[in-house]
Amino acid sequence: MLRTALRRLHPTTAVKTTVNGVLRRSIRPLQSSLTRSYCEHHVPNANPVALQRINYALDLARSQRTDESYTQALLVLEQGLSSQSQEGSDATIENSKGMVLLAISTLLMERGNIDEAMRALLLIQDLTSSTLGVRVAAMEALVGLNLELGLDDTSSVLADKCVNLLEKESLENSDEYGYKVFNARSKAIKGLVELVQGDMESAKACFEGCQDEGCIGNATLSYGEFLHAKRDFDAAKELYKKAINESSEKKDFSDPYLLGACNMASEEVLLAATCALGQLESHLGNFEEAEEILTRALKKAEANFGTHHPKVGTILTCIALMFRHKATAERSSSLLIQEGLYRKAIDLLKAPALENKDESGNLVHLQEDIEKKDIVALARGGYAEVLCVQENRKTEGDRMKKWAEFAWRNRRLSLAEALDVSESPCKVPVVDTRICRAL
Repeated sequence: MLRTALRRLHPTTAVKTTVNGVLRRSIRPLQSSLTRSYCEHHVPNANPVALQRINYALDLARSQRTDESYTQALLVLEQGLSSQSQEGSDATIENSKGMVLLAISTLLMERGNIDEAMRALLLIQDLTSSTLGVRVAAMEALVGLNLELGLDDTSSVLADKCVNLLEKESLENSDEYGYKVFNARSKAIKGLVELVQGDMESAKACFEGCQDEGCIGNATLSYGEFLHAKRDFDAAKELYKKAINESSEKKDFSDPYLLGACNMASEEVLLAATCALGQLESHLGNFEEAEEILTRALKKAEANFGTHHPKVGTILTCIALMFRHKATAERSSSLLIQEGLYRKAIDLLKAPALENKDESGNLVHLQEDIEKKDIVALARGGYAEVLCVQENRKTEGDRMKKWAEFAWRNRRLSLAEALDVSESPCKVPVVDTRICRAL
């Protein structure tokens, strides 16, 4: 379906559209949905009908979050992509197509179809007449998806392209505030890549370039995570709160400066900032506040993705680590609570078996393509410590600990440092739920 839609991006390769009954039922109420428009703030050089179609499709997909609702929504967007009028300026046409592609990529990502989500985002690079905001949002999302997949080298190359995009863009072609916003976002996504790779000095240079009024959305959150990792807790808390407020008040496409897609969309920013704030309160020793905020993040993740999504497992891992830190600080015990949380998280993260065997029965090394490897290693490392303090389960705990240490890949801190926050006063882990990585 998407391949057909993407071919229709170019009128010379138009394919006959077959509109089935499902699509007709989806489109018929479109006009009634116009009462809640994306145009709270004027989105420059965009077709209002295209924005309204995006709004309708996203609401349709997320109303039930079923395979059928997402299929119907993608059909609505597919028709929107193929029916873009050739009337008007090239900028209006390409901008509208770019925004539809951003919406398509987001829905594909939400259903786990990362490859085709990336295909949609890559096509936006060819829309050179589209606004800077559309192109930055596409590049930012590509970086985010590659980081989530663990493709750090590719992420770095793409982040450099995003920075270069701003360097080539003339300020004369953008409003002054918009240029500042997108410049900050391009530098912040590069800073996030450096933070993932453990290069704090390079990350610092990136974030120092976005410390002005243009730092909003993803830039605010990523900068907050950098300060959090440096233990500048007060400054990080302010940025997390700012990111939460911005993402709560606006939706993607309603504000051209916050336009985002895939795991960099505003819903993802809101979830990640809430989870990060909960972790920060835990690191400060404010465990009651931490539990309340992390529980809020958990409910938000379940509402956004369903109760069995890996991102729910990611937040459960953060909650388990909070209880571990609380038990250490208060010299108490919460082994049963921690074990339950870790077990559920590991299950939702779809962690592989501790030991794999080939056809001959020989043990084989850990596979490199484990999804959410950072978080799986963190969850299993924490669970291993719960098991190791129980004499009758120590052997199982040692095996799990060995697995976790082998899987851990963070370059800034060891697994032991990530687990024992009180023992590493200069280093704290920050879990970013946008990319499911430990920073």
